[in-house]
Amino acid sequence: MDQVDAVVIGAGVVGLAVGRALAQRGMETLMLERAEAIGTATSSRNSEVIHAGLYYPTHSLKASLCVRGRDMLYRHCESHGVAHQRVGKLLVASGAAQSAKLHVIAAHAAANGVNDLKALSGAEALRLEPALRCDEAVLSPSTGIVDTHGLMLSLQGDIEAVGGAVALLSPVDAVTLGSDRHVVHVAGEAPMELAARVVVNAAGLWAPDVASRMQGLAADEVPRAFFAKGNYFSLRGRAPFSRLVYPMPDPGGLGVHLTLDLAGQGRFGPDVEWIAPRSADDIDYRVDAGRVHSFYAAIRSYWPAVADGALAPAYSGVRPKLGSAQQASADFVMRGPAEHGIAGLVNLFGIESPGVTACLAIADEVSAMLAR
Repeated sequence: MDQVDAVVIGAGVVGLAVGRALAQRGMETLMLERAEAIGTATSSRNSEVIHAGLYYPTHSLKASLCVRGRDMLYRHCESHGVAHQRVGKLLVASGAAQSAKLHVIAAHAAANGVNDLKALSGAEALRLEPALRCDEAVLSPSTGIVDTHGLMLSLQGDIEAVGGAVALLSPVDAVTLGSDRHVVHVAGEAPMELAARVVVNAAGLWAPDVASRMQGLAADEVPRAFFAKGNYFSLRGRAPFSRLVYPMPDPGGLGVHLTLDLAGQGRFGPDVEWIAPRSADDIDYRVDAGRVHSFYAAIRSYWPAVADGALAPAYSGVRPKLGSAQQASADFVMRGPAEHGIAGLVNLFGIESPGVTACLAIADEVSAMLAR
């Protein structure tokens, strides 16, 4: 049986960041990825936004790791030549109810350590973005965009530079937990067993499923998984905005917002479509063109001039949720030895947005959990 110091299950952006942190600590680290390439699921199907940390409840993991991770991510992108841009974001509100919600979000942001927000009147927001309509707004200059694929390649490069490796088409069938070593059973075309002192479950959408197949882990350590599909539509032609524009959040997401890619192309989304896939192969990533009607209605609340026919189906992604549509959005769940009593094991559940922004901070936290 082959042996390594650490196995990380899942080579999305969070798994790669964790693998990098462990490998740079001097651990022989192997990444196991079920797909044919890194980051093919949630990590490559999102808005590619570097979040500032506005929305999340004070003292939550999402709040602390987003703010820490944002600064770490900007530094990493600069040092590794990863394409990114600090474009800024306008969070907009119209009407008394939305304005009250905007003030709550701004207060949360301040409590979370986001200290560069600027409150704007509707007229001030209009001077920045003449196509916009709102009663008031908050400007977040620390919000940005990033090439997520370039980011993941940079993380993989750092892993391999210190002797780590990524094994593709290597689905984990089961894990037998032990007192000092864990045995990872890998299926696929070349089945094998690996003994590792450290196992980190960063399987994203399927992290609860992987945890359910860990022999020796209590059943109450495995949360129920929920899946929220988010659809995106691209804008035909050039967007009349130079910043990202976000409405008030919706249950399950941040509302149908405008983001820009690094070439300046506009796209809108995601909406929230609850699905119940049985496996990765059961997810239909096609965008239903008929959903565009709800997009126009949402967009016109802050960009009234968007024309019929201006949107085209783009892509979709699925977010790993730990609650249903009827429940409040759950925090990240990071379960290590201090929680479940099993040395060398960390399970990461519900790592959705702001997972890309927080990935390096999550990796540092995992490393600290294992060190403790």
